[in-house]
Amino acid sequence: MASSYCTPVMNQGDNPNWAELPPELTSSILHRLGAIEILYSAQKVCRSWRRVCKDPSMWRKIEMRNHVHMILSFGDLVNMCRHAVDLSQGGLVEIEIWHIATYDLLKYMAHSCSKLRSLKLAMCYQIGSEGLTEVIVKLPLLEVLEVSYCSLSGESLKVIGQSCQNLKSLGKNCEGYKSPRNESDGVALAIAETMPGLTRLQLFGDRLTDVGLNAILDSCPNLEYLDLRQCFIVNLVGDLEKRCSERIKVLRRPNDSTHDYPFDATLNDVDLSKDDYSYGGGVSDVDEMSEDEFYDDLSGASDHSDFDPFDY
Repeated sequence: MASSYCTPVMNQGDNPNWAELPPELTSSILHRLGAIEILYSAQKVCRSWRRVCKDPSMWRKIEMRNHVHMILSFGDLVNMCRHAVDLSQGGLVEIEIWHIATYDLLKYMAHSCSKLRSLKLAMCYQIGSEGLTEVIVKLPLLEVLEVSYCSLSGESLKVIGQSCQNLKSLGKNCEGYKSPRNESDGVALAIAETMPGLTRLQLFGDRLTDVGLNAILDSCPNLEYLDLRQCFIVNLVGDLEKRCSERIKVLRRPNDSTHDYPFDATLNDVDLSKDDYSYGGGVSDVDEMSEDEFYDDLSGASDHSDFDPFDY
């Protein structure tokens, strides 16, 4: 029986000729790269790779996170993300952005990609809670939402829950404090009131109390995964601990290890927060900036219109 396994065509030096790989195998290889690596490097290898890189099926998932080592400006990275969204031709289903998500970029994405089901944002300090909410409510099919170290209030989460009724997974991660001063069940109560379909919830570093946790358990009957690491105000003992253990298949307790947490989990000593979302990072709505304003505010940033990382 002839083997269905495809191997690269060998040249005279017995090295694989990557340009002659079958398109489906090339696509499988390139899917293991992030969007930046594809746009900055892989698509420039040869014409056959470039054809594969321009196929909309390559861009159903976009990951913009491995760019700390790249010699690219903030503007270049934003332009790359916009270009990746364009290449999806409306078929984008999942996107993950670290650092560079601006209001303009997210608004552009939401307008172009109505099929989006997963949105993950991390350390995008240049967009405020109001702008972030305005974008997310335009994504009614959203099933997965993660906002880590971004500004998003409890009231905003309530609006999001009312608009995105397919949400199954929510992550809202903040800085943890050894001795948090201010209790706040704003986030927990918003979740309890508007997100009954959740099966997975991560509230790393949140300030919810036993009241907020009980409200979530009352209102989210399908919850299977609950991450409460560094939520030190919760008193997870007695009846509440028993209730969580009996209901939740995977429970991460406040003092559990953070070895698999993808962000810096260093605990802070001084708690200067004043409300239920300022401690999550991010600018205020009053200070929210457009992309052009943010580029101008970056110290030493190059003019983002000068460099085209997609030129081949």
